[in-house]
Amino acid sequence: MSAMSAGVSETVEPGWAEFGRQLRCHRRRAGLTQVQLGRRVGYHHTFISRLEGGLREPPFGLVCRLDVVLETGGRLAAALAAPRHVPPAPGRNLTAPTLFSPLPGADSPGDETPPVFSWWPDRLPAEGLACPLHGTAGCAVPDQSEAAVLLKGATGPFDGAGEAAGAESDLLHGLTACLACLIREAFVQPTGACAATVERLLRGVVRWAEAVDSAGRLPYGQLRLAAQYAQVAGRLRMEQGQSGVAMAWFGQGLRWADAVQDASARATLLSDVCTLVRLDGDIASTLVYAEAIGAVDAKRRWMALLGDLYQARAYALRQDAAECRRHITSARRRFARLDDRDRLEVPWLAGAEGVLRLESAIGGALRDLSAATGDRAAARRAIEATAQSCALLPPLMRTTRVLLTLRLADSWACAGDPVAAVALAQPVLAEAMRSRELMIAAELRGLRSRIAGRWGDLPEVRERRERLGDASG
Repeated sequence: MSAMSAGVSETVEPGWAEFGRQLRCHRRRAGLTQVQLGRRVGYHHTFISRLEGGLREPPFGLVCRLDVVLETGGRLAAALAAPRHVPPAPGRNLTAPTLFSPLPGADSPGDETPPVFSWWPDRLPAEGLACPLHGTAGCAVPDQSEAAVLLKGATGPFDGAGEAAGAESDLLHGLTACLACLIREAFVQPTGACAATVERLLRGVVRWAEAVDSAGRLPYGQLRLAAQYAQVAGRLRMEQGQSGVAMAWFGQGLRWADAVQDASARATLLSDVCTLVRLDGDIASTLVYAEAIGAVDAKRRWMALLGDLYQARAYALRQDAAECRRHITSARRRFARLDDRDRLEVPWLAGAEGVLRLESAIGGALRDLSAATGDRAAARRAIEATAQSCALLPPLMRTTRVLLTLRLADSWACAGDPVAAVALAQPVLAEAMRSRELMIAAELRGLRSRIAGRWGDLPEVRERRERLGDASG
């Protein structure tokens, strides 16, 4: 399911129909297909099709990008602003029908006691999360006891928050710090309780945003924070093997990011959507989303780098070795040229952690290429890249270690050494079998199928393969 279409009612609104007619006219005049236009503005072509058919209201900020790309002189924005048959409610800044509801998952009350953490940041950014109001300016965070007062009763304080600018800032800072702590906890050992807390706080943020919007103000900070929470919620759902709910959260996060033109959130959310459609076996959509990542903001090197890495993997799945290697080369060059602005916006791409992520992604692309084409040289390069990323893993990143160990084992299988593959996988096998994490399950399936399909009858493999589980499973 596309993140863009989750929860959308396919009805034509008269104002949207006129906008769609003009969009189609300007696109054709520019000589672009829906696919080409979608890539230029960072959206799937099916979404462009729905816009032209009057089935969707464009997200806040997209219309301006369309006017620029199609050189309309602002005509599309004017068409959207024209009077409608049903005028918007007074004071509303954001009128997209799915901006605030329905939200994914169950809205269970749960424990509304503010969570208590063993670690609490002094300033933002923290764990890669910038201040939703001031970005990477280095905002101070209220201490945990003050934040607990603000957060007490997740159904209450959000509605009245923001009456004073200071109170609104403090609450946004406290909620961001809370999310940073939850990320750190999940980093060690993701749990259902952690996911439930993230989603409970996220629903409170959305209620707050809706209340601010109803009062006639743009809930800028609230929606930026909601997009951050939605991304974490989606990733935690992936840890639980729930791809549908994860995609729904990512789709909702994209809507919130679009509403406040948060390019950074859009790029990283698109990368998560790209991963999910790849795991679902949709190679064509994988490439479309991968291209969209780099198209979000051409001036940010880190976005172009992410686009290259995801495109390399998409082309590997398409068995296009030349394009896969071209994007790997481009990614390495862009990584070497990341500047202070890039490292400030995405600290997880800096230093050893950045190298870990780079080599892990490259190893995955090369392994996929070898698996698809039988190229053992690509498998050997995948071994080098994945082994380098494994060597940089901190001890606490246990889930990632399981994932990369399976990938390394599979790379050895693709390189023609099934005995080494089985031996490498054995120490993490029990943990991998228990895990519901979508990417771990995919790695284990690939390893099993290659061991069974190519070398299942070899005596030295047969005596060990049972430890990998039923190869036909």
